[in-house]
Amino acid sequence: MNLLEKASQIDLNKYQYELPEERIAKFPLEKRDHSQLLVYQKGNIQHQHFYDIKSHLPENSSLIFNNTKVIPARIHFQKQSGAKIEIFLLSPLEPTPEVAQAMLAKKKCIWHCMVGNRKRWKIQDQLERFFETEYGKIQVTATYADYEQNHIQFEWDNDAVPFVEIVELMGTTPLPPYLNRTATDEDKPRYQTVYSKNEGAVAAPTAGLHFTDTILKDIQKSHSIHELTLHVGAGTFQPIKAENVLEHDMHCEQIQIDKSTIEFLAQSENPITAVGTTSIRSLESAYWFGVQLINKEARTFHITKLYPYEKGFDELPRRKESFQAILNYMKAENVESLHGDTEIFIFPGYEFQVVNGLITNFHQPESTLILLIAAFIGEKWQKVYDEALKNDYRFLSYGDSSLLLP
Repeated sequence: MNLLEKASQIDLNKYQYELPEERIAKFPLEKRDHSQLLVYQKGNIQHQHFYDIKSHLPENSSLIFNNTKVIPARIHFQKQSGAKIEIFLLSPLEPTPEVAQAMLAKKKCIWHCMVGNRKRWKIQDQLERFFETEYGKIQVTATYADYEQNHIQFEWDNDAVPFVEIVELMGTTPLPPYLNRTATDEDKPRYQTVYSKNEGAVAAPTAGLHFTDTILKDIQKSHSIHELTLHVGAGTFQPIKAENVLEHDMHCEQIQIDKSTIEFLAQSENPITAVGTTSIRSLESAYWFGVQLINKEARTFHITKLYPYEKGFDELPRRKESFQAILNYMKAENVESLHGDTEIFIFPGYEFQVVNGLITNFHQPESTLILLIAAFIGEKWQKVYDEALKNDYRFLSYGDSSLLLP
């Protein structure tokens, strides 16, 4: 039986656990780095605090962070009738589907969105808001570009203002649905990593929320630090509902990796610790693009959901070889940054090609992220989660952290 046949028989009930509502952290701790840290290393578990993480990192290891920046993706309008409409930005369509460029759009743009209270927003209605800004008064309107598909066109009457500033004017922090509360002013800085740079995520890479500038400086004294960007989508919260997990619709997310990070991966044999599941998905996806380049399969960085499992590779290149192939490609294309996207689905049976350690929060039961954790540390994931529950760890986005070293 091959891996895909085995995966089709995964019993999701085995990835279920009882998560009491009171264990879901509804608010961040006062100090980022005072969260609890569960250290799992080769079957052994220790309970620490995040401010001590440096002492538990593998010697000479390198950390790779996702530097995406959360945008205030929940946008509210009020109709003249008083009806309130919420528009949640999902992904850009025009003038470009590339998030980084779409955030710089001027005058108008179209996004695929989720619409709250949709029944009160008719196809012909134009929503509008007005703002006083340093550029003067700005009118922002929203109309349906495609009613059936929830494609929304935004227009604003000042061509000096990019869409990222319009979103900052109008939007609120897109807290995960399981927090079941309205965002506060405190969430704007706290649902954001201290090293965030590239706008475009509609959910935070939450493993990074525990880091402070002080911890980062301390880590850099003995470990190298590198960055990439994966713009986290709302699909990250989507539970698996299909009986056959292979039928789960994996969300596609955009990745950007600068040449300096690719060069490091092509040269170094240091252990790699990924900060978050988004970093691990980015790194493993990039590896598979290198495989495609070596095998002359593709010249475009797009990793489909099941690509790593479908080919039945007899022999795979080492990490350095794969990233050297990407570096050669970037030099040939004369690009300083690798852009692509991934739908990669990592579940038990997957063999990790790049990453040796993972820093991550505690995830929802029966989710794709629990399957990723089970793929990374095997059946011991249950022991890790049992220990966390017994020791009053806080769960999900604003919850505590773990360092997993299989």
